[in-house]
Amino acid sequence: MWLQKLFHLFYPPLPPPPLLDCVDAGVSERERETERQRKRKRGAETQGPNILLPIPIQSWGDAEDRVNLAEQSLLNKLIRHSLVRNRNQVEVLQADPTSPLYSVKTFEELRLKPELLKGVYNMGFNRPSRIQENALPMMLAQPPQNLIAQSQSGTGKTAAFSLAMLSHANPVNKWTQCLCIAPTYELALQIGQVIEQMGKFCPDVKLAYAIRGNRLERGVKLQEQIVIGTPGTVLDWCTKYKIIDPKKITMFVLDEADVMIATQGHRDQSLRIHRQLTKDCQMLLFSATFEDSVWRFAEQVVPDPNIIRLKREEETLDTIKQFYVICKEKEDKFIALCNLYGTLTIAQAMIFCHTRKMAAWLTAHLTKEGHQVALLSGEMTVEQRAAVIERFRSGKEKVLVTTNVCSRGIDVEQVSLVVNFDLPVDLDGNADNETYLHRIGRTGRFGRRGFAVNMVDSQHSMDIIKQIEMHFSMFQFHSVSLCLNRINLNPNLFSFSLSPTDRKIIKLDTTNLEEMENLIC
Repeated sequence: MWLQKLFHLFYPPLPPPPLLDCVDAGVSERERETERQRKRKRGAETQGPNILLPIPIQSWGDAEDRVNLAEQSLLNKLIRHSLVRNRNQVEVLQADPTSPLYSVKTFEELRLKPELLKGVYNMGFNRPSRIQENALPMMLAQPPQNLIAQSQSGTGKTAAFSLAMLSHANPVNKWTQCLCIAPTYELALQIGQVIEQMGKFCPDVKLAYAIRGNRLERGVKLQEQIVIGTPGTVLDWCTKYKIIDPKKITMFVLDEADVMIATQGHRDQSLRIHRQLTKDCQMLLFSATFEDSVWRFAEQVVPDPNIIRLKREEETLDTIKQFYVICKEKEDKFIALCNLYGTLTIAQAMIFCHTRKMAAWLTAHLTKEGHQVALLSGEMTVEQRAAVIERFRSGKEKVLVTTNVCSRGIDVEQVSLVVNFDLPVDLDGNADNETYLHRIGRTGRFGRRGFAVNMVDSQHSMDIIKQIEMHFSMFQFHSVSLCLNRINLNPNLFSFSLSPTDRKIIKLDTTNLEEMENLIC
């Protein structure tokens, strides 16, 4: 029931996914066990959203909060009611670099069916987002083109491939033509909701959900043209129950690939589904990140791909002033933080801690100082986290104290200060550069100036600062080179401007108000 409440909290109610008349449940045993484990893990978390005041410190663990990618993806979808204004440049690498590159500035240029165009406008899309401008012509091209795209929540990615599936499906043919798999039940429902809204005026195109709880009649072929589901159930429907003929599927969408391969069993199930498809099936793969593991997976799924990716977020560092403050212990860090508030005009601030215990301690002390503070950590349900972020975004709280669960993808325009109360480190104790980038990237959004302050309490912390400084001072185009190599393109065909950049992290003495004003202002 928590999922239903969560959806109704942020979205207008929609009818639940249709249950097929049946006798047998199309749910894999692996998915049942995964769900049982998740319910056990949630346990006591399902009580009311008691989230804004600090919980007694003794109830919080010292362990670092680990980011659950599936939960993070769902959270991002829930808190983004409209497209994020993305400043990142889009890079397009074509499988055939000699072919013309098309992009569109309006949905009319795509020559969509009138009822589909009406559905797009009815959802509030006035013009394509940056990634849609380039991705939609490729998705709708004839003959079909395969695509690998990097895209975070809020860039219009789900709407783009939903539009492609709705446009691709032929309502005359009463069998499954478009298949989309997502790593979790909740994410599958989110995608389905977009398709239902966009296809509101296409009543002849039907949608089915291959998710736990949907019961099937053995031996009866699905007549729905579009199927959204999770890997285990989709695999059962294709192989065990044989209600989907994979040889008739002409468009295959794999969403959240980085989350998929991080979920036990999903990678192999996805590959087993893929092996049953024909070579002519159009393959579309989406991922928020492009690590080597994602590339290896994508290579197995998408042959001869076009590639669309967003330039790395390092560009946002140009609008962020970075500082470090020497401290001895947590009390010194807190005093330095108070001094910052005495000097800066801070609209809103995000403060990152390494553990839940430290986050709770800091929240309690800031609250005593009279600050309006919200607390966010991994012990909360996705529903509770979304409620906290909505309150922070609306300005009800001016300070958000959080662990790593909020380091990625949260966009609040008013954030002018990010504080690393504890520096991000990996399991080996070295600088976690990606997490650092995601953390301080919460300020300096949309071209505004921002400030990032790092608390240094040991020689090891100082070494971490030097590692971070070194990493981001040398701009490397490793990802693009990797893209070119993966699709066997000669890098000499492209001209990239690469040069080292000086991104010093400056020492800040928070006890010297005049120096602070000079450095910061």
